[in-house]
Amino acid sequence: MKSALEQHLAWVAADWGSSNLRVWGLDQHDQVIAQASSSKGMLALTPVQYEAELLRLIADWLPANRQVDVVVCGMAGARQGWLEAAYLPVPTPLHQLGMGAVTPQLANQQLRVYLLPGLSQTRANATHFDVMRGEETQLAGLLADHPHFSGLACLPGTHSKWAQLEAGTVGSFSTYLTGELYHLLARQSVLRHSIGSDDLDDEIGRDIFLAAVRESYEAPDAFSSRLFGLRAQDLLDTKPPSDVLRHNLLAARLSGLVIGLELSSASRQYASNEPITLIGNQALCQRYTLALNTIGHPTQHLDGNTAVLAGLSLAHHALKETA
Repeated sequence: MKSALEQHLAWVAADWGSSNLRVWGLDQHDQVIAQASSSKGMLALTPVQYEAELLRLIADWLPANRQVDVVVCGMAGARQGWLEAAYLPVPTPLHQLGMGAVTPQLANQQLRVYLLPGLSQTRANATHFDVMRGEETQLAGLLADHPHFSGLACLPGTHSKWAQLEAGTVGSFSTYLTGELYHLLARQSVLRHSIGSDDLDDEIGRDIFLAAVRESYEAPDAFSSRLFGLRAQDLLDTKPPSDVLRHNLLAARLSGLVIGLELSSASRQYASNEPITLIGNQALCQRYTLALNTIGHPTQHLDGNTAVLAGLSLAHHALKETA
């Protein structure tokens, strides 16, 4: 006898990153009826291991008598992943992501896998190159409720993305290594002796964070000097008396400095008086909301999981229409 899951499963959505894999089973109305996750991201797999890892998570979901589509975004489609799905150059209409999908050969005939492409950008002078893989699907999620969305979106993270959309098309985008820069400075530079764990729920930490955002935003040329000032402050400032508290407040300041540096460039490159749409997890988007609001930019938030599922659904619909 078929289980309720086997009876109602219509297709599978997957977000396969460098470090993790997340999968969702959806019914014919694109409602989630199952989900699972794995720490087997691209960095932990060779191309021949992808199919087995996917089946390990979803084999119990699959009906025996029909083939199920699996639509995958992220690093599984990278050159070092399962099978390369070549980047689509901008400008790219987001509803056409499925048109760039590739289908790896599978041993298991219960599955039909589509690996979605990323986006690429080369400026006219050929000195500014940029790529994204995975974030384009979250951007496509904006079209679920607004098919002709226009506006500026920011996806905070290890490599923050800023994208300008016009009527559902990505016209340009930029990447900032803000999260990675913070981690390198906090854990592998001389500042590692001075940086703790910040907490923006604390009013003092929040005020220090926002002051640092404004400093970097208004004077990005002083960024390097202010970084070393964090170490000097730890050595010379006797307040607060606790090393732990002082290091936590210095972490808030470092976070503000690196985010302020990003905003100094991005908010000027993509000048807009309209709300900036932040896509991602609540905590990080709240941090960017505080930072953007303090320099005069309104924001709105779309949950990252909601966005990626909506974007994968959009791609799946496009693939079904062309099948």
